[in-house]
Amino acid sequence: MPNKTPSAPRCVALVGPYLAGKTTLLESILFATEAIPRKGTAKEGNLTGDSSPAARARKMSVEVNVASTTFMGEKWTFLDCPGSIEFAHEARSALMAADAAIVVCEPTVERAMTLAPLLKFLDDRQIPHLLFLNKIDDADIRVRDTLAALQAVSARPLVLRQVPIREGDTVTGYVDLISERAYHYKAGQASDLIPMPQTMAEREKEARQGLLEKLADFDDKLLEQLLEDTVPSKEDIYSHLARNLAADRIVPVLLGAAERDAGVRRLLKSLRHDVPEPSVTAARLGLKGAAPLAQVFKTQHAAHTGKVSVVRVWQGPIADGATLSDGSNSAKIAGITRLMGNAVTKQAKAETGDVVGLLKLEGVATGALLSAKGDAAAPAGESVGAWPAPPQPIFSLAVNAEKRGDDVKLSGALHRLSEEDPSLVVEHNADTHELLLWGQGEMHLAVAIDRLRSSYHVPVVSQAPQVPYKETIRKGVTQHARHKRQSGGHGQFADIKIEIRPLARGSGFNFEEKIVGGSVPRNFIPAVEDGVRDYLKRGPLGFPVVDVQVVLFDGQYHDVDSSDQAFMTAGGLGMREGMPKCDPVLLEPICKVAVTVPNEFTSRVQRLVQTRRGQILGYDAKAGWPGWDEVSAMLPQSEMHDLIIELRSATQGVGTFGWTFDHLAELTGKPAEKIIASRRPAEEKAKVAS
Repeated sequence: MPNKTPSAPRCVALVGPYLAGKTTLLESILFATEAIPRKGTAKEGNLTGDSSPAARARKMSVEVNVASTTFMGEKWTFLDCPGSIEFAHEARSALMAADAAIVVCEPTVERAMTLAPLLKFLDDRQIPHLLFLNKIDDADIRVRDTLAALQAVSARPLVLRQVPIREGDTVTGYVDLISERAYHYKAGQASDLIPMPQTMAEREKEARQGLLEKLADFDDKLLEQLLEDTVPSKEDIYSHLARNLAADRIVPVLLGAAERDAGVRRLLKSLRHDVPEPSVTAARLGLKGAAPLAQVFKTQHAAHTGKVSVVRVWQGPIADGATLSDGSNSAKIAGITRLMGNAVTKQAKAETGDVVGLLKLEGVATGALLSAKGDAAAPAGESVGAWPAPPQPIFSLAVNAEKRGDDVKLSGALHRLSEEDPSLVVEHNADTHELLLWGQGEMHLAVAIDRLRSSYHVPVVSQAPQVPYKETIRKGVTQHARHKRQSGGHGQFADIKIEIRPLARGSGFNFEEKIVGGSVPRNFIPAVEDGVRDYLKRGPLGFPVVDVQVVLFDGQYHDVDSSDQAFMTAGGLGMREGMPKCDPVLLEPICKVAVTVPNEFTSRVQRLVQTRRGQILGYDAKAGWPGWDEVSAMLPQSEMHDLIIELRSATQGVGTFGWTFDHLAELTGKPAEKIIASRRPAEEKAKVAS
């Protein structure tokens, strides 16, 4: 490769599916650059990445890990991102701070589909990225077959940089298609330069021609050279490659085996020459503002330092003690730290391109663009630089503090958790009176609950949330209610006549009065309505009542014994006696669901929805997603709790859905009887507690 001027500190994100080997690759990179003296392993629990208790317990990445190093005199920061789709928002936030991404994947055809959502995000955001085919030493299929499967899920052309050298069933090295040099892998060390094997000559020539032809698609001069059978110089090829990578026109593909350190140093050299400068990335993102300029891409709360805002410095320097603003909040930096897994080192300032932790920037959220005056501008809308919105939550658990008296502590801990991870949402459900924690799946919430215990010392109990059933009536009734009580002194007296009527679905509640002749004084009428409304919180079936009209049309009062309280009691009594006569019926919430899947799974998803009492409305090609469908359906909310678990299982983990409440529908028969019966013990328990 040609020599180059040392660059400003650059940042690369390691992304890819679960178990692809991203954290192992990070460990190998740090070892190859002498940032660590020896490599850790997941088994020993001493990896630089996956340093949190939750990650080590599960032997998987559950958050972005930051590690800095140097290579050939240049500073680099690597962001090891979780591979599970449940933590995708964490990975996407890190990608917004990166100059480029390494997509780590296994050389298999079967798992190619798992890369589709990630590759689409990279292309939509025009983030330069390359593929690292990991575990190539044990690959039992041809690289060209893997590339064909991967190309089917990539909108950008894949450009093979290397071809493997095989000895029997094992890949022992590679040929670089630009330098036309052959290398032999050497565990734990740089690969040895070896003579080009005679058996590789034809394959190397064919693959190199393919590389040049793909580059020629973006340069007329190179195309003319190829048509004239003129061989371009290696320097020109390197230049074409770097330019097209930076513009996200192509995706170079390199080979290796991170566990054996195979191909890692060659990967680092490619990064050194091809990854754009921070200034190029800032321009791509459309970030504007005078120095200092930095953007928060991760927020965390540490036990000893408090809030840490992890930022990419787009224009430096930023000095310790400086005041930064996001336009709404200003805060003084209480310290600057260099991050290396779970280890931190204080430093006096941060330069352009650095990734550092800024301490105690209270009020500053993830995604905030910081400057001295708060006048920095970040793009919005559909721009590539617009901060990605958190995905809609699709899985929830009802949570309660394990210990009485920890409710306030739990509330604060949940607030900090959702500040760290905006894809976690906390909701107080008004219908079921439950505290709900929403997220992207079972693992996502399990990790959050573990962190409540380990990091915030708030153990919680969790359970599936209640479905917010309602009830209504099918027919009307006229009801007379009298409340009369004598207890020395003033008594209580109220007499009312009401008509209870069903309303159209979705009408809610309506109260009217048609009193003639002052049979109920006007000042007592609001009290009757209050009594009626209070009853509607729990009807004869045990659920909130909706779509009912109550008309007060007659009554009696006493000059001395009538009061607001008496008429309120009479209103509730009339409802309690009249509602069971109105043929009450259970209502269940029905949601409109849009399921997004590759079209090869569409029929499978339709069957899945139908087994959950869903009604298929239709399906169509998903706009902007070639090869994907969107299945529309109506689905009872009671069938949605674990839908995402089964959906991902049926679609290699890539299926997802969005939903909105649509309407309430009658539920009768044994399903309704079972729900009503299960409600009664809860009612009895509530009565005892009160």
